[in-house]
Amino acid sequence: MAVSIGSQGEWQRILGSSTIVVADFYADWCGPCKMIAPTFESLATKFSKPGKITFCKVNTDSQQAVASAHGVRAMPTFLIFKSGSVIDTIQGANPPALTAAVEKAVKLAGTAAPGASFKTPGRTLGGPAAGAAAAARSSGGRSLSRPSSLSMFNIFNMLMTFVGLYFVTLFSFDAYKAAENSDFNVHKPRSQTFGRGQATGQATGQPGNKGGPARPSTGVRTLADFGN
Repeated sequence: MAVSIGSQGEWQRILGSSTIVVADFYADWCGPCKMIAPTFESLATKFSKPGKITFCKVNTDSQQAVASAHGVRAMPTFLIFKSGSVIDTIQGANPPALTAAVEKAVKLAGTAAPGASFKTPGRTLGGPAAGAAAAARSSGGRSLSRPSSLSMFNIFNMLMTFVGLYFVTLFSFDAYKAAENSDFNVHKPRSQTFGRGQATGQATGQPGNKGGPARPSTGVRTLADFGN
């Protein structure tokens, strides 16, 4: 809120105690002064900070000595002081120019506009790691906790296939041919029917299909397979 200057001593005290002083030199009979007064009050409410930024209103009729000391000849005149020295002057009712000058002075005082601290992105505990994980997910990356695709079922199936091929080729004169024709050959095509029909293997003379429906393959070898 703006301070209404009542004496030259009060004016000097404010100039010496505040880093930035924004003074509105006005007159009660001045129409433009009344027009821009709400803008000045709004800036004072927004940026005033004790010991840092002070907004003052100086009536040129009652405080002629203060106005004369700073060479004020027209109303309204706005003077902006830093450490007691004038750094900017705005004459006339020009709200945009006054607002820009005040915001510039606020930066010189090292005070950010209200709410400026909330414009930067916030961080949480473990933020960088969380951000990296999110980036990995968005880019199709894999996490360390992803389960392995090599399950116990696959290991058992591979082991049984290897053992079956080993015994088939061990007791055969033509090991390569025996392995190729073996039921343990995973690349060997299997033709099967289900329900009431007969397996194709029966027609081609393959062993293990004696008059009954073909047993569907599950991919797991059992002792019965070794017997066949």
